Amino acid sequence: MSRVAYISDEIYLKHETGVGHPERKERLLAIERAVVPLKERMLLPKPICVSEEMLLSVHLCEQIEKVQECSMVAASIDSDTVCSEDSYKAAKMAVGAGIVAIDGIVEGRFERAFCAVRPPGHHATPSRSMGFCLFNNIAIAARYAQKQGFKRVMIIDFDVHHGNGTQDTFWEDDTVFYISSHQALAYPGTGLEAHIGEGRGEGYTRNFLMMPESTDEYLLDIYENEIPPLVDTFDPDIILVSAGYDLHESDPLASLNITTDGIRRMVRTILDYKDVPYVFFLEGGYDVDALGENVKVTLEEMLLP
Repeated sequence: MSRVAYISDEIYLKHETGVGHPERKERLLAIERAVVPLKERMLLPKPICVSEEMLLSVHLCEQIEKVQECSMVAASIDSDTVCSEDSYKAAKMAVGAGIVAIDGIVEGRFERAFCAVRPPGHHATPSRSMGFCLFNNIAIAARYAQKQGFKRVMIIDFDVHHGNGTQDTFWEDDTVFYISSHQALAYPGTGLEAHIGEGRGEGYTRNFLMMPESTDEYLLDIYENEIPPLVDTFDPDIILVSAGYDLHESDPLASLNITTDGIRRMVRTILDYKDVPYVFFLEGGYDVDALGENVKVTLEEMLLP
């Protein structure tokens, strides 16, 4: 039995964002080319198309209807967030990849999963689609995982942009611990270190800012020294990862100096935190060639013991 599942689907290529848009189908095509040598070592389940009820576990009905309506007429939600005819279905199946991952783990078919999906999700708040994201794939997966018995869920987000939607979803929740490392002063301008949650959720959000031009050394210090005590104290039952590869040095939408080797070492560190299931969700990464290589090294680490 393979311990890793790779979950993707051609429907994600039908989410058309228009000429010149950074979040384009070529991203997934590059990943598919890069991971071909690894596929024989992984299970390859297909995502499902989730119900509206599943979306409602995080999102308001009005937001869901907005995405559906914009998809019907191929309209934009905002200047960055575009819908085409198949976007609503692609977005529901992006959520569905996470559901299939959780089910496969519960059933014992695999222990780790990588969801190569689009549209991405971590900027989508409970009431607004934004930042290329229609629905919050990882937040919905977290809620579903809890229904399947994983009571304490940790979400680690290494996208160069702060996952404001995920943070908002669990801002007052002490059962989901959200951790983000991201570039300071970058879109969407949220995720200050002082932001740690409120009410019952106070202390269950942690943000780590990296200044432009930060290197592997700075990134690895966060993952090797700052985060492990948080994992030990929270003691999660499952770890979900927003895997945004726009932290790479070649990315056109960011200004960090993180190498592919640095990403590999960071992923290895994350996987060594605790002997629990892991599910990675593709978020950003806009240099398509680098994206393919960085997903490949992630999967290589996931395939190791």
